[in-house]
Amino acid sequence: MTRTLRNLKAASKEFSAAVRWYEEQRPGLGGEFFDAVVDATSLIQVQPEIGTPSRDGRTRRVLVQGFPYQVVYRVSADEIVIVAIAHLKRRPGYWRKRK
Repeated sequence: MTRTLRNLKAASKEFSAAVRWYEEQRPGLGGEFFDAVVDATSLIQVQPEIGTPSRDGRTRRVLVQGFPYQVVYRVSADEIVIVAIAHLKRRPGYWRKRK
């Protein structure tokens, strides 16, 4: 069964901001970042258990290929919720209180 993929609003905002930032650094780089995140989320949707579980077991994470980012997500019976598109050097766990 394929689960529905849903992004929290905060995760969508982070993603958009990161795409813009990379595009400002070099034209086309924002698109490369976008594609890398889409690849990661596509993999998550097909294989939800592929991500490394957090210590408390409530979230999982998959690294974004070629960029210092991770996709943090939760899996339930019927959906996968993208909780954060987080930079690896940002405050660890800042997304934990997101619902």
